[in-house]
Amino acid sequence: MAFPILFLLFLSLPFSYAKLNVDYYKQTCPDFQKIVMETIYTKQSTSPATAPGILRLFFHDCITDGCDASILISSNAYNPHAERDADLNLSLSGDAFDVIVKIKNALELACPGVVSCSDIVAQATRDLVKMVGGPYYPVRLGRKDSLESDAAKVDENLPTPKMTMDQIIEKFTRKGFTVKEMVAMTGAHTIGFTHCKEFIGRIYNFSATSDADPTMHPKLVEGLRSVCHNYTSDPTMAAFNDMRTPGRFDNAYFQNVLNGLGLLTSDSLLGVDPRTKPYVELYAKDQQAFFNDFVNAMEKLSVFQVKTGRQGEVRSRCDQFNNINRA
Repeated sequence: MAFPILFLLFLSLPFSYAKLNVDYYKQTCPDFQKIVMETIYTKQSTSPATAPGILRLFFHDCITDGCDASILISSNAYNPHAERDADLNLSLSGDAFDVIVKIKNALELACPGVVSCSDIVAQATRDLVKMVGGPYYPVRLGRKDSLESDAAKVDENLPTPKMTMDQIIEKFTRKGFTVKEMVAMTGAHTIGFTHCKEFIGRIYNFSATSDADPTMHPKLVEGLRSVCHNYTSDPTMAAFNDMRTPGRFDNAYFQNVLNGLGLLTSDSLLGVDPRTKPYVELYAKDQQAFFNDFVNAMEKLSVFQVKTGRQGEVRSRCDQFNNINRA
């Protein structure tokens, strides 16, 4: 009786998702995983910003229009407003784009025309998360790269730090993600940094009665003012999302949120909203619970609206369509 049950479960999966599998390149590009791992190890060793950068790039790509590498496309005369050039994507890490280019170049030498850029992003993200202390999870492969990239889609799909919790939750639930999955994915803020302009309103001129956000720890306010004192003339100035263990993927972010050490308004809201606070409290005291839920959320996100078959292509270069005249 097991076979009919498994068959019904298979039929219940989205068709594109069902086409993916972890051994997709076993015959066509057997060194795929090795090449990805060797390249990201070299890059992360010299540029520690690579891991948080690729994790953020992965999220921005997937949540906008599915995991299809549309974010990697550069604008040109035929497509002047690619996703990559949307305002919300301008601060994405150059190291993240660079490591994808390096991996793609190596794979094109080993097995030309076989591995999609979207699969590279998914695999590299998992490997880098694991490299900095995060959990392992299987990556299903077989995605095709998008045939379009439109900056106009970014604002309507991507949550921002200044949104209300109602707005942020709506962004996720509209795409089929639960509040728990949203909180778990937000735990990615345990690594990386944020530019000062994104939180400057919390440390200066917050309100008529308070110069700084009273929910922030005074020591954090003091430190951020020191870091960001010259941010208007130097827009690259930034602060670590997790001041305690900025380079390690752990549950310290959630502990920070509960102690007034959340960097962004959206971080602080997670710790007080009754819909999200119970998960923040759970993850703050139980790192394994966070890792388990993060894995489940990332696996779900990694197959969100993937393209397979004729829905996409395998780009020869990740920053342009094979037909470069495509609008």
